[in-house]
Amino acid sequence: MKLTHEEEAMLAGRAGRAAQKAMQILQALGTIYGAESMTPVTSVQVAGVSYDNLGEAGLQFLNEMAGGGGKARVLTTLNPAGMDIENWQALGIPETFAVQQMRVIEAFSRMGVQTTCTCTPYLVGNQPGRGEHIAWAESSAVCYANSVLGARSNREGGPSALAAALTGRTPKYGYHLNANRAPSVIAKVQCTLQGAYQFGALGKAIGERLQANAIKPLPYITGIPSASLEELKALCASLATYGGAAMFHIEGITPEASQTPLPEQHLEISAADLQAAIDSMNDAQPQEVDFVSLGCPHLTIEEIAHLARLLEGQRVVKEFWITTARPVKQLADQLGYTAVIEASGARFAADTCCVVAPIKGRFKVLATDSAKACYYAYAKNNFNTVFLPFEEVVRQALQ
Repeated sequence: MKLTHEEEAMLAGRAGRAAQKAMQILQALGTIYGAESMTPVTSVQVAGVSYDNLGEAGLQFLNEMAGGGGKARVLTTLNPAGMDIENWQALGIPETFAVQQMRVIEAFSRMGVQTTCTCTPYLVGNQPGRGEHIAWAESSAVCYANSVLGARSNREGGPSALAAALTGRTPKYGYHLNANRAPSVIAKVQCTLQGAYQFGALGKAIGERLQANAIKPLPYITGIPSASLEELKALCASLATYGGAAMFHIEGITPEASQTPLPEQHLEISAADLQAAIDSMNDAQPQEVDFVSLGCPHLTIEEIAHLARLLEGQRVVKEFWITTARPVKQLADQLGYTAVIEASGARFAADTCCVVAPIKGRFKVLATDSAKACYYAYAKNNFNTVFLPFEEVVRQALQ
């Protein structure tokens, strides 16, 4: 790869050990993928934050980078941690885990990373504009950034995202190039969709079709007249989870849809396909539910407001987690939503989610409206799942 003088200086160690190691990581990655050069980035989202995923080896790497003088050169935020940083005791997180998780957070903090632990950085200030090159390492957020915001990012791993933060660079390949942002297939939606629940099921239906037919996971979706932020958030999460997609286009909705050449290959998604996706995520009976969770990806303030209206004057009888970003939760505090929700017995779990928290063995059946959460409930925690619309999930907590 052709490096600038500044990049060569970092590679030579003249900006410190951490920047040198970071540039070595990026140079190796760029060589593997045939990048001709680096590109400056304006923001980074780092994954690999939960100690449950990192372990001691990952924590040692972070401490080495922090100890080597590593400092974020651009706006950098974090993925969810394994616990609510302020309220972990009430959520049943062991103190032994909490101590290790705080060591992880402290290592990132020493490097100048904003320790806002969320999978929706675009809701808390890390919202790049169209055409901006970024380096994000959270599959649903990458998909949202590329598709909805029109920013440019590959699906980074935790180490490569951190390396981008410490250098302000990333190799220029993949979704950073115009040629790689063109769709591979037209996905014709032939049914009416409503709510994040059905958009999540759509992502599963399309994603699994792409995987089964070995089609590059970059669909051009038609047949959707409108979509809210919350619906797009759910679609991004499920399409990334079940199809490995880092980007999609929706006719008339996403910013690059009108400027991309259309492919000849197409597939159709019928009402029966959507129902099959929904049915596949229901492998338990509602009466078996012992854990309820909303917020995968993290809830918006509008979703929290809706939840407060549903729970006002009610009392939950099951463990019920509401996962969201800390700044969004603080806004909910100010608007009075938190008091209403917590009066019902439901618990906020800011900074974390049911995917990365160390809860394996604590529950058997999860009720959720998130297709992504259904996938990881089984794959990571061996939970069965009941997949329902938002309002029905709340009803499960009350029964």
